[in-house]
Amino acid sequence: MSHATKAAEFNKNEAKVNWHDKALWYVREKRDKSAHNVQGWEYLRQLGSKIKANVLSNLDEYLIQFEANAKKNGIHVHWASDAEEHNNIVNDILSKHNAKKVVKSKSMLTEECHLNPFLESRGIEVVDTDLGERIVQLAQEPPSHIVLPAIHKTKEDVDELFQEHLGTTPSQGNPEYLVGEARKHLRDKFLNADVAITGVNFAVADTGGVVVCTNEGNADMGVHLAKAHIACMGIEKIIPKEKHLGVFLRLLARSATGQPITTYSSHFNKPEDGKEMHIVIVDNGRTEQLSREDFRASLHCIRCGACMNTCPIYRRSGGHSYDYTIPGPIGSILSPGKDLKKHSSLPFASTLCGSCSNVCPVKINIHEQLYKWRQVIVKEQKQPMVKKSILKTAGVVLSKPGLYRIAGKTARFMLKNAPKFMIYNKLNAWGKARDLPEVKGQNFDDWYKKRQKNG
Repeated sequence: MSHATKAAEFNKNEAKVNWHDKALWYVREKRDKSAHNVQGWEYLRQLGSKIKANVLSNLDEYLIQFEANAKKNGIHVHWASDAEEHNNIVNDILSKHNAKKVVKSKSMLTEECHLNPFLESRGIEVVDTDLGERIVQLAQEPPSHIVLPAIHKTKEDVDELFQEHLGTTPSQGNPEYLVGEARKHLRDKFLNADVAITGVNFAVADTGGVVVCTNEGNADMGVHLAKAHIACMGIEKIIPKEKHLGVFLRLLARSATGQPITTYSSHFNKPEDGKEMHIVIVDNGRTEQLSREDFRASLHCIRCGACMNTCPIYRRSGGHSYDYTIPGPIGSILSPGKDLKKHSSLPFASTLCGSCSNVCPVKINIHEQLYKWRQVIVKEQKQPMVKKSILKTAGVVLSKPGLYRIAGKTARFMLKNAPKFMIYNKLNAWGKARDLPEVKGQNFDDWYKKRQKNG
């Protein structure tokens, strides 16, 4: 199913769409207020972008440096070329510890690799401990947003879900009650876990340590109670020096939720006494994306979700309509590199307004990359005949001023005089949800010529 088809399903519940749109725009406004309170915000964005560009240009050296320093700290380092190898490495570590119960903090990489179903098929219980992630896990759904995974669910939806799976009493969506019940449920999972799995926000080359950012403290709880810690990271998570965290930690939380900094910015530099720490470094298509000159900057992404919060298409189509681990504008430039045929509709799910690029904390030119992917897709993927015919006709009309003027006059006449059923028909998708503009007398060209004639 294309993005448009899945978006149409999401849009059947108009009230929920409006709520989803409003909720995400509220987060966008928080981001703006927080960013505007930082002196030199644009300089900070530029600095973050340049650090990331430097990392990608010297990625091999930084990864080797990181591995060497991590090993000095007593950390086991593993390399995975793809999702399958990543999952097998994690499974082997769990088997070594005879682990049957795992707690996991938010990790988009493990979502990308489909780690949960892989482990569950081998008899291992995997519990996502981020509240939003736990909600969608109970609902047997993927996250719809990389920072707000359950943003598509109302508090009433969560109330019903908890009644079904946790045995809670109806509360009419009382947030305090629901959070309290989730805390009790998860506390038991933490206390009985054999191994903790976390993602990685930043991996510091000159220390060999990793940083995990959360607002709930669930990563810390899991790591400190379990006998082993597995941190899973993409190769692009590297930053050169610990001092660079001062740049990215200020950018990340403000862009994601409007906070000055995440509640917990946890540094894991070595295993605790008597415990083990493993880091799994994963490629899974990243070096291929790095080789694409027009799209390599997409690997600057620090997974803040700001582009989703501002995107008018994402806000009114929902994350699940993208059918990819990373939805929204950033996902629409990452996904075609993984499977061009499957995700060929995503670069077209954009107005190219540039708002995503404007809010990106590391200045990824997202809207320009979306346009470039469109060009690639039109060349490499067969397009529907109707679409090709319409675009070909439009190209002819737009290239001939005389035809363009005739088309314009015809359209204005029809909008002004034709019966409504002729204007708002099945061919007019735009008119399904909105009225076309009212025609006002003469057009600009006629007005300008008359003005010039009259001096």
